[in-house]
Amino acid sequence: HWNNFFLRFCLRLVKNMKAYPFVLHINCKTFPFQNKVSLKPTAQPVSTCSFDLLSPEELLVFDSLRDVILWPETPSLKSNFSLNDTSDPRQSSFTILPRTGRGNWRVGDQLHVSIRIRDFHGRPKKSGGDVLLARLHNSTFHAGVAGHVVDHRNGSYSAFFSLLWEGRAQVEVVLVHPSEAVTVLQKLTEEQPDRIYFNSLFQSGSVSETTICNVCLTGTQQNFCKYTDLRTGEPWFCFKPHKLDCDARISHAKGGFRQNLQATEEKLFQCGVNMKVSIPALGPENIDVLPNPKGKPQDGKGMTVKARPSGYYYKGAWQALDGTRVHQFNSSTISQCLKGKAVHIYGDSTVRQWYEYLTNSLPDLKEFDLLTSKQSGPLMALDYVNKILVTFRSHGPPIRFASSPVSQLHYVANELDSVIGGTNTVVVIGVWSHFSTFPVEVYIRRLLNIRKAVVRLLSRAPGTTVVIRTANPKEMTLYESLTNSDWFSLQRDKILREIFRKTNVRLVDAWEMILAHHLPHKLHPESDIVKNMIDVLLSFVCPVADF
Repeated sequence: HWNNFFLRFCLRLVKNMKAYPFVLHINCKTFPFQNKVSLKPTAQPVSTCSFDLLSPEELLVFDSLRDVILWPETPSLKSNFSLNDTSDPRQSSFTILPRTGRGNWRVGDQLHVSIRIRDFHGRPKKSGGDVLLARLHNSTFHAGVAGHVVDHRNGSYSAFFSLLWEGRAQVEVVLVHPSEAVTVLQKLTEEQPDRIYFNSLFQSGSVSETTICNVCLTGTQQNFCKYTDLRTGEPWFCFKPHKLDCDARISHAKGGFRQNLQATEEKLFQCGVNMKVSIPALGPENIDVLPNPKGKPQDGKGMTVKARPSGYYYKGAWQALDGTRVHQFNSSTISQCLKGKAVHIYGDSTVRQWYEYLTNSLPDLKEFDLLTSKQSGPLMALDYVNKILVTFRSHGPPIRFASSPVSQLHYVANELDSVIGGTNTVVVIGVWSHFSTFPVEVYIRRLLNIRKAVVRLLSRAPGTTVVIRTANPKEMTLYESLTNSDWFSLQRDKILREIFRKTNVRLVDAWEMILAHHLPHKLHPESDIVKNMIDVLLSFVCPVADF
């Protein structure tokens, strides 16, 4: 798999050499096993994909990220495979292991849960790769924390939880996808990166045509309109219209979805059977947690854990564990916090939801109708008395929204370069959901461009507050799993965190905030969760000590 990325690197170098004005064909089958690569001229058609055009710098970054997104090997599937041989959540089980050193569980301890996956025959699986989510919760206290799952690659898993409140704590483990479903998702990305496609309208006078557009198109180079962004290098392609020029393109819209699965493969994505189904406990599913003895930490900072959570819920309010003191904001205190500030929100609909929350929560924050799309924007709201400005603009393609003028589709990196910044400026970025169906290289390039623009912004205006919203788990249907699966989102979430790890930005951990909550997983979470996200955002902007 990784050899393919080296080949793309070599191909990019050769493509940039004017001495080779022909398309190269690489015989990938010989590469992993022989010391030679077959290069020969080939006739069109060719595939035009942005991940084939990564720069050497981008490929080096991708190479550094491979351990972050490396997934355990999943079973190969024969055309006539049996569902009975795949992971069955109801035949699987989890067991709460005894406390190290025995004795009672106390706040500050770490809970270890062992998970065993079995197939529909009840036989233990011998390989890993299943997608599991785990949380610890207490419905009485409206408390919850996300667990950290470790894959032992032999059909067994461990989930680790930080014990952060006194009283009852109940374990919940969910099978999101069997490992066999991950095999299918990986194949879809490799073989059908264009299964979500887009349309553009071309128009000149009374003549109009619509063609297909995408990051990836297959055909002859002469049949493509190339819309590579001159500043970021972000590529985008449309098929040329028959009668009009490429510069007659006026709109962008989601075109549709090509579902190309075998009937047996579809059975791997069944709600209530093997997709987002709880795994039962073998023995007790809850424990009782006593107060921590004197001298032990109550905030989790001193715990020796496999992976420390970013926070947890208690009495329905998010308690951060990164040192941020989260304040509970109402409409009055939101206005007080944002007084004299500009909040610029860029990205997909999951951060547009934050724009909508603010405009609905602040009675004096009035939307100014720019006569633009309510999905993609740009949108603007102004509180004239308190001098609060809030804006939203969607990221550039790929974006699965209804029709938008191409003149309004701006790349986030370019927008950031136009922000003056300063202590009265807040920038919010949320870019992930619309990149799920494409190879991760497409997403890496986008984030690298955004990261460079963030660094430039913070260099010229270091007082600017930059906040990034992470990906989150969501509801699952067959369509959602093939286009926006939690597995896709998890991979991109890991990439986002790693790319921005050493920058001066703050993260709102939407993944854990939705996983730890008792409300259902949704792409656009319910208002209780959104309020907690806004509270975290505003606590970054207005620390409690200064508020």
